[in-house]
Parts: sequence; structure tokens; C-alpha cells
Amino acid sequence: MKTTTPKSRTSAPAAPAAPARLPAPPDPKTAAALRLWVVLARAFSAVSARSQADIVRHELTPGEFAVLELLYHKGPQLLGEVQKRVLVSSGGITFLVDRLTTRGLVERRNCPTDRRARYAALTADGEKLLRKIFPHHAQAMVEAVSGLSAADQKVATALLKKLGLSAAEQGA
Repeated sequence: MKTTTPKSRTSAPAAPAAPARLPAPPDPKTAAALRLWVVLARAFSAVSARSQADIVRHELTPGEFAVLELLYHKGPQLLGEVQKRVLVSSGGITFLVDRLTTRGLVERRNCPTDRRARYAALTADGEKLLRKIFPHHAQAMVEAVSGLSAADQKVATALLKKLGLSAAEQGA
């Protein structure tokens, strides 16, 4: 049986072929929409990074913190309502509540009027933790959005809410 050795390349690899022609630039309306999306995504990423850096200091995931923060501010909630408000799947909310229950921060409670429904509620330890960490987290968020004045934050909030509602109406 004859074996061959691969030949060594002595020349540089060929450059990828350039496209025959570049696409036409988008119309102004499309260009503005694409630019808005990029700026919005980058702003969200930067503010989210500040939020997550604060949250992980307390050995929590963003999802766990979202559940705790909701229960801290709204009181006991039906699990389905927690799922909708923190934007996770039904399996995801079960996982998060299980983890927080194991840590002694959240408890499940039966619904007195519907045997199928269950509530999530902070335990005394969960309440104590949020009383301790939430003011620091709120300050981190104040700092994260401080690039806008209070008036600009109000305008941005209204515009982003309008944008989100409009996009939601259009469907996925």
C-alpha cells in the first residue's frame, strides 16, 4: 500500500471573492429603523450589564432577582402571574421558584379559592434579603441611566413604552 504525504503550501491562501456588487443602501425610513434597533440594543446591553453586575454580587441570577423583586414590591403572586411579569416559560418559573424555595427565600402557598392555583411569596429571609440589597440595586440603576436627565428619562420611558406596545400589537 502506497502512502502519500500532503504537499506543503508555499503560496498564501487565496482571498475570498468579493461580492459582484454591494447592496443598495436602505431607504431613509429603513436606515432610521435599523439604526434605532442597534442603538436600543446597545443601550439595553449596557444598562443590563450594570444590573447583572449588581445582582451577581448577591449570588443571584437575573431571573431569581426578578422573581424576588416582584414579590418584594407586589406581595404574594400566583405563579402564572409571576411567569408573565418576569417573562419566562412555565418550566422556567418552576425552576426559579424551586431554587429560591431551596434557598429559603420564597415559599409556595395554596390558593384558598382554587386548588389548582399556587402562590409564590417571600419568606422572612427573602424579605430581609431584599430590604438589604434592593436600595443598592436601585442606586446602581439610577447611575446606569444617569446619562439622561430626569426629564429625558420620562420622555424615553414614554417613547419606549409606545414602541413596545406597537411592536407587540404587530405580533411575532
